[in-house]
Amino acid sequence: MANILVIEDDMAVHSLIKETLELHDFSVFDAYSGTEGLLIFKQNQIDLILLDLMLPGMSGEELIREIRSHSTVPVIAVSAKVDQDTKLDLLTHGADDYITKPFDLKELLARVEIQLRHSVATTPLQDNRIHYQTVDLDTDTREVTVSGRDIHLTSHEFSILELLLRNPKKVFSRSNLYESVWHEPYLDNDKTVSVHVSNLRSKLNQFGAHYIETVWGIGFKLEGESNVDGDI
Repeated sequence: MANILVIEDDMAVHSLIKETLELHDFSVFDAYSGTEGLLIFKQNQIDLILLDLMLPGMSGEELIREIRSHSTVPVIAVSAKVDQDTKLDLLTHGADDYITKPFDLKELLARVEIQLRHSVATTPLQDNRIHYQTVDLDTDTREVTVSGRDIHLTSHEFSILELLLRNPKKVFSRSNLYESVWHEPYLDNDKTVSVHVSNLRSKLNQFGAHYIETVWGIGFKLEGESNVDGDI
């Protein structure tokens, strides 16, 4: 049974989400402000967070940044804000998914289940540690270090990096990456992959690891690997 933290100050919306999740055998932790949500998160084993953005005290955006400073737990932002810039900003700063109010409960459940499947996905026949130049990645602990220093990645950023490291000679198109990491059909105008790769690249670049290269018109690959292996 997965533990889901619902951080929502609207009592009616909170109750509806909680009832729906519990009907599908999820264990729900309740929080009605950002500060309360952070406290509950630190004191419990949480598998996924459903997070409203307009919260009293600490805002949803501030809470995401705080959580991302030490955890890759999946975060789905829930908000009435529908503009593209808000969505892209959230994905850039650590949210794994975004759903706008009012939302369909079946869609919410589907997004929750996708994030949970993704976060517990394992590769038992492969080594749990990957090393590439100055980057070390551990698939068991989901920790990444660059030159021995910890780097904090979101769940999707981690999976993108793992995919690139496991296939150092392959050029991945945006559709390759999206369907491999999100396990959903790719839409041509979807900027999600570009946002996540840009954010991942920025985090690596802070430590001098300039390893992700853009192949214009195609996609992305590891820097210095000139051979293409597999389909684009």
